Amino acid sequence: MSEFSLIYQYFQHCTRKNPLTQVGIGDDCAISSMPSDCELVSCIDTLVAGRHFPLSTSAYAIGYKSVAVNLSDLAAMGATPYAILLGISLPAKLAQDDWLKPFTQGIADICNRFDVELIGGDTTQSNTLTISVTALGFVPTGQAITRGGAKVGDIICVSGEIGSASFALQQILNAEKSERHNIALQSIALQPIALQPALYLPVPQVELGQKLRGFAHSMIDISDGLGQDLGHILTASKVGAVVDLASIPTHPRLQALPNTDKWQHQLNGGDDYQLCFTMSEQNFVKFNQQFSDKIFAIGKIVTENGLRLIYNNQPIEFSITGYQHF
Repeated sequence: MSEFSLIYQYFQHCTRKNPLTQVGIGDDCAISSMPSDCELVSCIDTLVAGRHFPLSTSAYAIGYKSVAVNLSDLAAMGATPYAILLGISLPAKLAQDDWLKPFTQGIADICNRFDVELIGGDTTQSNTLTISVTALGFVPTGQAITRGGAKVGDIICVSGEIGSASFALQQILNAEKSERHNIALQSIALQPIALQPALYLPVPQVELGQKLRGFAHSMIDISDGLGQDLGHILTASKVGAVVDLASIPTHPRLQALPNTDKWQHQLNGGDDYQLCFTMSEQNFVKFNQQFSDKIFAIGKIVTENGLRLIYNNQPIEFSITGYQHF
């Protein structure tokens, strides 16, 4: 199949047209209108097979997640998603209907859920499946939430359960390893079923991110582990933090693990795509009065630099590593 046939058959019509798009897929560049009184917010993520997702991952989940992780970045700025650009390097064996159809369906489902249009991209052949998505969004002028605004006295919050995706990935990799070694460990293979959606089909917190404009002083999405990502806020804001490990929202299956295993998934695991943000105590109260969204207070911003962990009012020493890209 030629590149242009592939684009037309699988990508050109997989998402709904956005009113802001003047020219979409099919020309050298896309042309878009800018909403008035808004700023453009853009990001890019690259996913490599075997590095960012297991080789056994379904085509649907790969397509879905490649978009979701970018929409999560937009959510972390309080932005409204608009469109994506897709670059894909595709092994010849995957350039077939039985792989491309569910892959583009995954893209379509997450895009259409958030009114996002695929407006362009590039395809090429490669021995390794590699997907790069650039996401574009808009935020009212001056209202973007960055990493650098945390203030001493702020409450540190997260938007949902932390560590589930990392736990699911560990169980999947254990099951794959046992299968390669012909070890019958059925319990390991079955264990991650309830948590696989957290890994494969994360829900970017787009609506919450928009609601937090005017409330949150700083924000980041949790992609590389809560400890490392919160650390980015602390560095950018030149502050420190105290986090109560017992306050981190946790799935019951993860809660049943020994504390050190649980904390490893939560602090260093990554792939949660929940939001971590800081706000004043006053704004915390106002937000909870105005919105029904659940947000979870897990700590406080303090003057002394660095991240301190406590559990049952006792200091905890725990190595923060996070996901390492190199």
